[in-house]
Amino acid sequence: MADAGDSRHTPLYDQHLRAGAKMVDFAGWVMPVRYGSEIEEHHAVRRAAGLFDVSHMGEVRVRGDGALEFLQSLTPNDVTKLRPGRAHYSGLLTEQGTYVDDLLVYMLAENDYLVVVNAANVEVDYGWMVSRRNSSCRIDDHSDKYALLALQGPKAPEILSRLTDVDLATIKYYRFIDGAEIAGMRCLLSRTGYTGELGFELYLPPEDAPSMWQALLEAGADDGLVPCGLSARDTLRLEAGMALYGHEIDRETTPYEAGLGWVVKLASGDFVGRDALVRQRDEGVGRKLVGFEMLGKGIARQSYEVLHDGEAVGTVCSGTWSPTFDKALGTAYVPPTLAEVGTEIEIQIRKRTVAAKVVDLPFYRRS
Repeated sequence: MADAGDSRHTPLYDQHLRAGAKMVDFAGWVMPVRYGSEIEEHHAVRRAAGLFDVSHMGEVRVRGDGALEFLQSLTPNDVTKLRPGRAHYSGLLTEQGTYVDDLLVYMLAENDYLVVVNAANVEVDYGWMVSRRNSSCRIDDHSDKYALLALQGPKAPEILSRLTDVDLATIKYYRFIDGAEIAGMRCLLSRTGYTGELGFELYLPPEDAPSMWQALLEAGADDGLVPCGLSARDTLRLEAGMALYGHEIDRETTPYEAGLGWVVKLASGDFVGRDALVRQRDEGVGRKLVGFEMLGKGIARQSYEVLHDGEAVGTVCSGTWSPTFDKALGTAYVPPTLAEVGTEIEIQIRKRTVAAKVVDLPFYRRS
């Protein structure tokens, strides 16, 4: 078991211990990495449903006069397209067009937004936003006001429907209901997730988290719902081709390099990093994120060298054994000339050079 030290606990810490979870330190939090077999947890999400505690994520409230204009000037996606009850994926970028973090922006009401950021970056992101405020809007770190649960998998709607009168079919992808009642508790119910599966995320007061956790597990017990840890979350997101800060994206990476150019709305006006991205759009990128599968035995890990004809051409961002496909998969940055599907590369695994090939991203698409 992890030594808690100065690490923080989510409101569900005791529930994780009672369930026998293996706890680890992650981004300053003591979090469950697995409850039993991470492979079984992964399969449960793909085939039935899994329940994740992601209360370590950060939430920043941006509201008041000028909130829309502020977020429009700070992030590359077009905030003017949002309406109350809608969210989108975006980022905080440097002047060089690289990532400070990736994030979700929820529009709660006119000039009232909830910005959800990665756990490891809460302080940096909050400071970044405050230092660039150019209006009278108010920016508050509300991370302690929320617990966050993620119910993911093909049976998630059926399970959740037993606990609410909300017509879940009306909540489309990246839509949400603020004030939905689930199991007698009010929450922000969002049709989002980080697994590539059908699912929902529930933002609720921390004091309600244990009761909600138990209610969801009981409602889904006969459907195969299981609690899931960080390990399954990582293999699921990698199969779904979803970026992880510190792996596929960081302060050296732009959206165009990462295959996330669709979040960049150059026509929406000026924003931090826009000039650099215009130049990169016009000149082209010097590297591209690709997916690969191992042809030889071995699992590629972050920072392993990628080779082509014996020459180092890049490094691995993420790599794992895929439970869904029963093979080793990974992501890496390579020169654009090597990014075509089918290109043969090699991965330097310790003292061995192991064959691999470039494949389509995402690896997994929900049918």
